[in-house]
Amino acid sequence: MADKDEPRRTIDRRTLLIGGGAGIGLVVGWALWQRQYSVNLTASPGETVFSGWLKIAKTGEITVVVPQAELGQGAYTALPQILADELGADWRTVAVEAAPINALYANPMAAGILFTDALGQLPDSFQRSHAHRTALMLTGGSTSVRAFEEPLRRAGAGARVLLCKAAARRWSTDWRSCGTAEGFVVRGEDRLRFGELAEDAAGESLPRDIPYRTGDENRLYGAPAPRLDAPSKVDGSANYAADIRLPEMVYAAVRQGPVGDTRLIRVDTDAADKVPGVRHVVQTDRWVAAVGENWWAANRALDALAPRFETKGAIVDSDSIDAALGAALDGDGQRMESVGDLSAAFKDASVVTADYQVGLALHAPLEPMTATAALRDGKLSLWMPTQAPGLARAAAAKAAGVAEDRVIIHPMLAGGSFGAKLEFAVAEQAALLARKIGKPVQLTWSRSEDCLHDRYRPAAKGRLTARLGANGQVQGWLAKIAAPSVGRELAHRLLGGDTAVALSLALPGSASGDASAVAGAMPIYAIPNLAVDHHPAKIGVPVGEWRSGAHSYTAFFTESFIDELAHVAGIEAFSFRISMLGGEARLARCLSTVASLGGWQGGIPGSGQGLACHSFRGSYVAVLAEAHVGQDQRIKVDRLVAAVDCGRQVNPDIVRQQIEGGLIFGMAAALGGSTGFTENLADARGFADLDLPTLADAPEITVELIASEADPGGVGEIAVPPVAPAIANAIWSSTGVRLRTLPLVPESKA
Repeated sequence: MADKDEPRRTIDRRTLLIGGGAGIGLVVGWALWQRQYSVNLTASPGETVFSGWLKIAKTGEITVVVPQAELGQGAYTALPQILADELGADWRTVAVEAAPINALYANPMAAGILFTDALGQLPDSFQRSHAHRTALMLTGGSTSVRAFEEPLRRAGAGARVLLCKAAARRWSTDWRSCGTAEGFVVRGEDRLRFGELAEDAAGESLPRDIPYRTGDENRLYGAPAPRLDAPSKVDGSANYAADIRLPEMVYAAVRQGPVGDTRLIRVDTDAADKVPGVRHVVQTDRWVAAVGENWWAANRALDALAPRFETKGAIVDSDSIDAALGAALDGDGQRMESVGDLSAAFKDASVVTADYQVGLALHAPLEPMTATAALRDGKLSLWMPTQAPGLARAAAAKAAGVAEDRVIIHPMLAGGSFGAKLEFAVAEQAALLARKIGKPVQLTWSRSEDCLHDRYRPAAKGRLTARLGANGQVQGWLAKIAAPSVGRELAHRLLGGDTAVALSLALPGSASGDASAVAGAMPIYAIPNLAVDHHPAKIGVPVGEWRSGAHSYTAFFTESFIDELAHVAGIEAFSFRISMLGGEARLARCLSTVASLGGWQGGIPGSGQGLACHSFRGSYVAVLAEAHVGQDQRIKVDRLVAAVDCGRQVNPDIVRQQIEGGLIFGMAAALGGSTGFTENLADARGFADLDLPTLADAPEITVELIASEADPGGVGEIAVPPVAPAIANAIWSSTGVRLRTLPLVPESKA
């Protein structure tokens, strides 16, 4: 029933899309959705597509369309949970489907985090329109809930209204008297299943203002709903890119040249041909691939090929990286942010200075780079885990020599990523192999190849200088950070083919400081005079996005230095921080909570306790670490306690999982996870070289989630940055030795 005071929104052939014949299904379009984005979902028999986000089947199954990659972070649960809650669905009937490439699913928020800092010459409005114009779908920057909560709520609310209208028409009543609960439209004792109403609901119209659900009963938002991806992962039925099997499919392994200006100059194809099961050898200027009946044969053939590469230019090694960072730090920097008058604060004043350094960090997910490609009749199909499906499609199309609209990306579950699967080199390689061989190809990088050709978290150096006032308060603060321009490099590599981006990168001044390289360096403390300078460094190693990005080292610099200043001022570290937080009540609560839960002893010598806190992506965290140096001269982390305020929580269990995982990830990066370089090649070739924590190394972990009604903040990265400084501060209180380099290595082992 249409309301008298609402405009009639009928569905005509311009807004109704019927897929290909009788029994295929019904797709509903309405003015709630941005009209320039046509829905391109496929409706199966008996399904009604209510928007680009939702399908309801006659059987009652609710399918929520998710535009974010499932990397283990819970996107395939948290996002459906938002829509299902607003719809009033039964969680047991909810399924998830990966979204196709469509501008409707563009993520300008992630684009802003990953790329905009490097493209600051573009206005915000252009950046947003550019993301939609290019269908820039991205998973990154802890944006899944923050970017898509509102459209998913609108989708659920709109479908709920249509279902209520369809039910009200049957009951001859006002739709406002109807509600939904556990997959039914209800009014008193009357109940109708969603599946019974779906087709009729397609003919209803929406009111001008679509109401959201009210009340606390039967709500999924905020509940620890079971993960939708867990059962298939537990029983082994979940499919990853390496599980794909196609008729006549062959398997490929690849060997790529050292970093730098490298080209392939020689291979021994005769030796490779003698390896049983090998069928093809494919060479390019930068890499060689062996293709066989199985991956083991292909990988063995690479050794037989004994590829030789020629690398021009300077040799890249650990010493050259260190020298480049040192020269950059001692040279001129670009002021990125400032508050107050730092020159006046430092004039004729005694200052405290400390230098810090972090090494290259690997992503090291369990799943190496993998893609399966099939080129048939001019159409390329790709099965791969990707955080940027549109970018991967464009790169693969170019490699295969086909138009982008002739490429279909099948997004797969990812066996971890931490930012690695923003990259699409494996898609280009698989597409090229499929074109050259004429058969479906499954390409998997070896673990060694995954380490050697990672896009590392950059190495960086920081020089922090501060002036303390008579009362111990920080009166001036200068952070000078030498690091590669990671945001600009990422934009060049991933978006460089876009004309607007290329022009922006070529604008005058675009080679100045990169805000993404010093993200998180502005202290959250109330310091009256402070500044952050970026000293761009060219280290000769490709760098990329890594879980928490620059925050992983800027927080280490800041929170380690805060502890050092507290010691100089003679003030206990917790009180020192609390006194400078000013209006940051949420972070103060995190600090107070973690100190209470962890039994903070004031950081006294021998306590082995350290504190650190951080805020970004709209969330706040404090971490207390207990650690010591064992008899084997290895650092042992005994306990990690975290207090987190991340705003409203869609699913507390998933939040807790992400915080716990972030703590372990941060601990791994604090104690290992890094590599040196020798003659343009990474020293690390596998997990055994990374000193990653094992189950036996795992500390006791306590996580307290602080209730909040603030907008949701990011949770996938927030726990990573404060772990390393908390451990470093704990080692200082345990041993009296200040460690200023990541990975943390006791002096006797250095």
